[in-house]
Amino acid sequence: MKKSLGAKTLVFPTPVWIVGTYDKDGRPNGMTAAWGGICCSKPPCVYVALQKPRYSYANIVERQAYTLNVPSEKFVREADYFGMVSGRTTDKFAATGLTAVRSDIVDAPYIAEFPLILECKLIQTVEIGIHTQFIGEIMDVKVEDAVVDDNGLPDIEKVAPIIFGPEIRSYHGIGRYLGRAFEIGKKI
Repeated sequence: MKKSLGAKTLVFPTPVWIVGTYDKDGRPNGMTAAWGGICCSKPPCVYVALQKPRYSYANIVERQAYTLNVPSEKFVREADYFGMVSGRTTDKFAATGLTAVRSDIVDAPYIAEFPLILECKLIQTVEIGIHTQFIGEIMDVKVEDAVVDDNGLPDIEKVAPIIFGPEIRSYHGIGRYLGRAFEIGKKI
């Protein structure tokens, strides 16, 4: 039997991403976001949803760009911190010792220490209640050599991304390998 919990922002998993932006003065900023995902294959697009009061909100609108930085598990403290303080008053890069790198492709910084980066050009915004969904076309994906598999793609176990449990407010690593997508179902 299922128990009703009512309408909540509760689904598993949600990503832990650091959204990289520049402010109007050109200072790099990053904020932790979990409301996001892939939203189109052609062109390749992702979305991230932010509230208007967030410092990064105005940065994305101003610069028409952002990066999505995927931290590995070893950066869980830094990822949490990036979501706890505002870039209006705090230099998060100085506080954490992480390195902001200027993208050559979009007008936004990425984080050098993180293994997987998506550089995005803003193509559409959608107002949804208290959030705005920023849809970005993925202009490039950058990946550390150390996490690339034999096929030249990121290995999820080597990237070791963090996932977030909404409502329960917890971070987790990825689970064990279960099978190859679009193949394991053929056994039915």
